[in-house]
Amino acid sequence: MSEANPFEKDEPEGLKTPWRASVLTLYPDMFPGPLGTSLAGRALENEIWSLEAVHIRDFAEGKHRNVDDTPAGGGAGMVLRPDVVSRAIDHVTGEGDTRPRILLSPRGKALTQEKVHQLKEAGGVILLCGRFEGVDQRVIDGRELEEISIGDYILSGGELGAMVLMDAVVRLLPGVMGKIASGEEESFESGLLEYPHYTRPTEWEGREIPEILTSGHHGKIAEWRQKKAIELTKERRPDLYESWLAKRES
Repeated sequence: MSEANPFEKDEPEGLKTPWRASVLTLYPDMFPGPLGTSLAGRALENEIWSLEAVHIRDFAEGKHRNVDDTPAGGGAGMVLRPDVVSRAIDHVTGEGDTRPRILLSPRGKALTQEKVHQLKEAGGVILLCGRFEGVDQRVIDGRELEEISIGDYILSGGELGAMVLMDAVVRLLPGVMGKIASGEEESFESGLLEYPHYTRPTEWEGREIPEILTSGHHGKIAEWRQKKAIELTKERRPDLYESWLAKRES
């Protein structure tokens, strides 16, 4: 899907305080990273949202400031300690702070557009970026962390997942995408993948823009786009198609 025009945008409406993201990580220098450019970067400069990157190691104690230890019961790798992680979480959680607390984890529930909208309405989020073999289960339970995954694959840590989540939310905030980009027809918003897009030149390497799109008949264009969105979803994401079909029939 294409990025909205960053030069034409609405002013934020009804946004009393910035959407606040606090990221707990062993690599704070990774942030804002790509979130400091394009739409998200402009929104960050305009204080539509705020980003706080907190170094987990700052909350470790002792000479070596260890943040991890060997797994109880044996096994490979290391596990983030609950005492260190809990201090980091408590540090960014102010009094009355109701922001969701999320652990980016491959065993978490899949991030969906519906969840993205929920996080947008939550006013912000606290994100814990996992590393090594994982995080001690006691701090997950004790600090009521919700585990979220961005896909069925393994990354070196949760930082990239945190960036994906924040980017998905920030682009929905008032004043970010602009007047021409409501986002209502984008993939996942309607339950379907987005239809194909075309632009000039009309003919390219023997391939032409579908005639219906240059007809000026808006009703038929809308029908064509809906048909193509259904076909693409059925072909590429049968799971989404079945879910969309079930909602229509209910």
